[in-house]
Amino acid sequence: MSAPAVDTHLHLWDLTVSEYAWLPQGSPLHATFTAETALAELTGAGVSTAILVQAEDSEADTEFLLGQASAHDWITGVVGWVRLDHPETARHQLDRWQEHPALRGIRHLVHDDPRDDFLALPAVRRSLGLLAERGLPFDVPDAWPRHLAGLAELAEAVPELTIVVDHLGKPPRGSADYDAWRAALREVAARPNTVGKVSGLQVPGEPLTVAALRPVVDTALECFGPRRLMYGGDWPMTVPFGGYQPTWRVLAELIGELAPDERASVTHGTASAVYGVPEPVR
Repeated sequence: MSAPAVDTHLHLWDLTVSEYAWLPQGSPLHATFTAETALAELTGAGVSTAILVQAEDSEADTEFLLGQASAHDWITGVVGWVRLDHPETARHQLDRWQEHPALRGIRHLVHDDPRDDFLALPAVRRSLGLLAERGLPFDVPDAWPRHLAGLAELAEAVPELTIVVDHLGKPPRGSADYDAWRAALREVAARPNTVGKVSGLQVPGEPLTVAALRPVVDTALECFGPRRLMYGGDWPMTVPFGGYQPTWRVLAELIGELAPDERASVTHGTASAVYGVPEPVR
């Protein structure tokens, strides 16, 4: 696939900035991942620009990412964090973050939040209304199994909000729950204000090959259509699975099978429409 691409899901973290308490001690992920290393990975794949996505529900992490965007012109956007369960705090944080032109969206680590009803909390709904008013999309990570079904209701309750289903909801490949995930994703995608990220599809113990991921990508195409899908590399979460290049090669082959206009949507058109990032230079 030779078309220019935007990576809509790239992480950077620095262990001197924050603890990132979810990082497993002793794993390859428990390290600092810099913009310089990320750029080398992107360049090796022929990916021209990237959007950084928060890795911690903290102001320190969002400040760090916005600072990285200021320092590196290949970083075209940041999906940061605000305290959604406290609307007044969220408003002040949004005012602050939106002083930086790189802010493109907001995310909360719902899969690590102990509240199963987090997305239905009245305070959270009010904060999400603020995002909608400001034209900021809301990324939802690892929604399966606790939150994916609820995204359909959320999309109906806040129709002005664009909801980005990170990692396609995290399909349970190789599990008996796979069909249930597919049905839930279909319900979410039936709402026009939802989009999906073809990202983060690695599963421990399951192959990361074209054949293994084809059913997932086919399901995503059936549900969302290419104009509501976008590519994300999810580096450095892919490091335990071989790094950026193996994942890129698999997804690039699958995306490369699409018609040229459909391929352009997944690689950069949807990212431009959802996050307002510039089209990559050919």
